[in-house]
Amino acid sequence: MGEYVTRLVVGVGGRAGVSVAEVCALVEETLRGAGLSTAAVTALATVDSKSLEPGIVGAAERFGVPLVGYPAEELARIPVPHPSPAVREAAGTASVAEAAALAGGGELLVPKRRSVAATCAVATAEEHDLRHHGDAEVADAGDGLVDLAVNVRSDTPPEWLKQRIAASLGDLAAYPDGRAARAAVARRHGLPVERVLLTAGAAEAFVLIARALDAERPVVVHPQFTEPEAALRDAGHRVERVLLRPEDGFRLDPAAVPEEADLVVVGNPTNPTSVLHPAATLAALARPGRILVVDEAFMDAVPGEREALAGRMDVPGLVVLRSLTKTWGLAGLRIGYVLAEPEVIAKLAAAQPLWPVSTPALVAAEACVAPEALEEAEAAARRIAVDRAHLLAGLAEFEEITVCGVAEGPFVLVRLPGAAEVRTRLRALGFAVRRGDTFPGLDGSWLRLAVRDRATTGRLLQALDHALALAAP
Repeated sequence: MGEYVTRLVVGVGGRAGVSVAEVCALVEETLRGAGLSTAAVTALATVDSKSLEPGIVGAAERFGVPLVGYPAEELARIPVPHPSPAVREAAGTASVAEAAALAGGGELLVPKRRSVAATCAVATAEEHDLRHHGDAEVADAGDGLVDLAVNVRSDTPPEWLKQRIAASLGDLAAYPDGRAARAAVARRHGLPVERVLLTAGAAEAFVLIARALDAERPVVVHPQFTEPEAALRDAGHRVERVLLRPEDGFRLDPAAVPEEADLVVVGNPTNPTSVLHPAATLAALARPGRILVVDEAFMDAVPGEREALAGRMDVPGLVVLRSLTKTWGLAGLRIGYVLAEPEVIAKLAAAQPLWPVSTPALVAAEACVAPEALEEAEAAARRIAVDRAHLLAGLAEFEEITVCGVAEGPFVLVRLPGAAEVRTRLRALGFAVRRGDTFPGLDGSWLRLAVRDRATTGRLLQALDHALALAAP
């Protein structure tokens, strides 16, 4: 069962001697008036000089959440919509409530509200770095680290693909012509060409969706790739989250998604959980007037691409994203595509710049969807499944490590105590792994490991054993 969550921080201020009852009453009235629940409050926040005020301390205790205090000089640097010179003079910041609510990096939902002796404001809680990706784990590391943080298949691109791309360099003087590649993608999925849009990787597709589709209530299912939410936020959307739980194996219950959501984003298989949702479960999310975005960037790493929705034309509002960068090692070339209803494709295309996909990327796209390339990708997917089973068997030997959910992708999500320290020790031992705490729904106890060949996995398991022994108390 999923859980629909909007996490909140309430900034509070108050005169000396303000009572617990007055602070609580103001907070409850403010939340109720905005249609928000006290159960979603994760913290009260205030300026340091008010963090020992009994009425504010008592309110945090009554709500059962921590009270966070910030230095006045830190709050003074935060722009607020309703500054007050008198408050700045008295407290060192232009609005204690609004600045404290925003200090965690979230979005202001309810501006300052007042009672006789108290003020409060409400913001979303932001605890995750949505712009952190696996490449950051190996940046500036030279050749000294075994890369288990980035989910690009090792030893790619293959030589035949390099040669095809290299041969295209003689055509760089002409503007890119995507017609052949677009037609090839359409044939690969048995779709009319009007249902295909080529993009500079899936990341561009997320930006186009955020900017071109008029969503009023977008919902992102987490934990998953964070770029869709980041793109929606950058486009000015207020994003709501559905958090899947490890105790449920990160499985999705369609009932957890708010009925009023008009844009829903979910990954399959999901990064970082590696869970493969049944196609029927995802199709059940479709509604009239709703855009259902399914990120299938890793679907070609699943043998038989079972549970894929790409190529389906019977699911209303379906938008499927595919990436060619993972299986074929083309992250630096940026190539992917969108499959959707022609009306949606037209809107997304109108938001693209001219010639968004380069000639070498178009050549790569056409090559990677050819029948012989699909056979190679299928063989690679079967090898990944065998290598993943080897990795999972090795991880099962560690009592400290838990794998939640059934892994079906080219990576595995693990939970272990002291994960941050273990990650640092693994790095010292020559292995880069992906931290999990930047994904909404996860904390610092999670790591993501890319699936590699048996020999590499054997060395990783040895290093992991050493790292866990060093980290033990």
